Formats: sequence, structure tokens, C-alpha cells
Amino acid sequence: MTPAARVILAPDKFKGSLAAPEVAAALADGLRRSAPETEIRQLPVADGGDGTVEAFVAAGWARVEVTAPGPTGVPRRTSYARHGATAVVELASVVGLSILPERRLDPLGASTYGLGVVLAHAMEHGATDIVLGLGGSASTDGGAGMVQALGVRVLDADARELPRGGAVLTRAARLDRSGLHPGVAETTFTLACDVDNPLLGPTGAAAVYGPQKGAGPAEVDVLESALGTWAQLVGPEFARLPGAGAAGGTGFGALAVLGARVRSGIEVVLELLDFPALLATATLVVTGEGSLDRQSLHGKAPVGVCAAARKADVPVIAVAGRTLLTPDEIRAAGFADCYALAALEPDPERSMAEAASLLRRVGARIAADRLD
Repeated sequence: MTPAARVILAPDKFKGSLAAPEVAAALADGLRRSAPETEIRQLPVADGGDGTVEAFVAAGWARVEVTAPGPTGVPRRTSYARHGATAVVELASVVGLSILPERRLDPLGASTYGLGVVLAHAMEHGATDIVLGLGGSASTDGGAGMVQALGVRVLDADARELPRGGAVLTRAARLDRSGLHPGVAETTFTLACDVDNPLLGPTGAAAVYGPQKGAGPAEVDVLESALGTWAQLVGPEFARLPGAGAAGGTGFGALAVLGARVRSGIEVVLELLDFPALLATATLVVTGEGSLDRQSLHGKAPVGVCAAARKADVPVIAVAGRTLLTPDEIRAAGFADCYALAALEPDPERSMAEAASLLRRVGARIAADRLD
């Protein structure tokens, strides 16, 4: 008797449509309809941005709920994932752009303070290894708010403590680290990050990402100046490191004050989810995201999944809402094939609204094409 196929479903979210666990579930339904004997492991993934905590909760990690200030200071419920002494904290779910309605954008005053509150909670509840997913931030404060919440005092020339926000860092004159949370010295911080921007300059946090958070040209200039002052105060050598500009410069604050190290977001996620071990018995891997394009080729989740699977000689299928890659580019990235929902429903709005049912059809098609 031929052994049953073993398929790992490891998609990222379809942004604006379905969360990664929902994508995996829909694909699994379709696969089972056409190949009911198939052994399916649903392992939704993320690259450190929004959806990272959900991926770990779906894999069986505990969800820890906490109340923390959002990017504009309004308290809100959020959560992180925990397994043993390891915690996964997602910036986007605490102080991210996605939790703010457009009219509430505050590019000069938004802060990462709430992120520091969550990190402190994790340390105070036994976490000694914290993975911090960077991406989707609403602020450009260089991580100042985060370290303020962890006990660091940012002072002006008159020794007055500065309020939260990015723009006020133009007045930063002294850093008092004496009150830094004692747990920091006992904790390893890993930044799960898929960008390599430095803190400053034309490819830095303010210039590249400030406009996405509502900053006009004049406000970008203010933030660039503020981050320059902040960098000189905290550690200019860290400002040049790849990833320092991630999440409005939160990468810089974590590198310079928390002693963090930067790693590829998807590589960290796959390692913690034991993906390499699961590949040992896998027949096929299916991954994907809402839009598979050239940006996907630079550290995004599907390409990271594909690279890991190919090392184990397991073929990989990509599924996307749409793909802007040519067949040659898809093959060059390592995928055996790519199925796009747009081929079934070309209208983008309907494709997004009906993504679950379309993914079930794609799952059945993959089963017919690859598992018969």
C-alpha cells in the first residue's frame, strides 16, 4: 500500500482578507475533499509582523493577555505568546499602525511605550528569551518609548523628563539608564525583522517609513532630526546597523539599550515552530501570502518557508491571492508551482471577499495535481 502523503500547510496571512490560520484551514478543507487520506499539518507562519503571535498560538503556545498603551497612549488589550521561558511579542499588535483608524494617525507623537510595558510583563512572568517581531509600527520614536517604559529616563537640558513621541527627541540631552528594568540583564532579545534599513538617512526610518504613518515632508525632516539627536545620545554606532531603522527605529532602541540581535523574521519563526524537524517526514509543503511579488523575494515568509523546505528536498507549492512574478521568477525562487486565486476570480474585491472558498478550491486542485 502506498503511504499517505504528508502535507505541511505553512501560509502567511492574506492581508485584508484572512489570517494565516484561516488560510491554512481553508486549504486543508480543500485537500481533504480530494485526498481524504492525506496527513495534513497546519502550521501558519509569519515573518515578525502582524499575525506573528497568532501563528504561535495556533501552534499551541499559550496566549498571555495584558493591557498596555497603544501608539497614542490609549490603553487596550493585547497579547503575546509564551512557551516555557520563551515569549514572542509582536510590536504590531501593541503599538501598530493597523490598530489606529486613519484619522487618528500621530506621526510626531506616537510612541512605542506600550511595547515596553508588554516586554516588562513578559520578563516579570518568567520569560528570559524574548523574540520581538518588528513591523507595522505607528511611530517613529527610535524605540525611545519602549525603553522609557522599561525604566530609562530621557531628559532635556534642564534635567526634565521628556514626554513620549518621536518629535520631542530633538530636545533630548541626557539618558539616565540607572532605572533600567533589572530583567533586561537576564534576558536575551532577538529581533525578528525582514528589513535592513539603518536608522538615519535616505533609507532610514523617517525617510522611508514616516510617510506611511502620516508624516508629510516637513514632519519627516523633524523626525529625522529627532532621531539624529537620539542616536548621538544613545549610541551612534548602532544607528548604522542593518535593521536599526525597523519599526520606526525601534530596532535601534532594542540594539543599543536591550543588547538585542537582529535575525530574519521568518527564520526565527520557523526555528521556534520546529519546522525543520517536521520536514523530515513531509511529502509536500504549501505556503503563500496575499500578494506574491518581488517584495516577497526579500525575506518574506513564503520564500523563507521555501528555502527551508528545499534544503530538506521537499517540494514547495505557493498559493497567493495574486502573483506579480513570472513563471521563471517563481521557479527561480524555488517553488514547484504557484496557484493564484486571481485565476479563479479576477475581480480583486470579490477574490478577497471569497478567499476562503477560493482557497478550498485551490486545495482540492493541489490534491488532484500533486497527490494523485
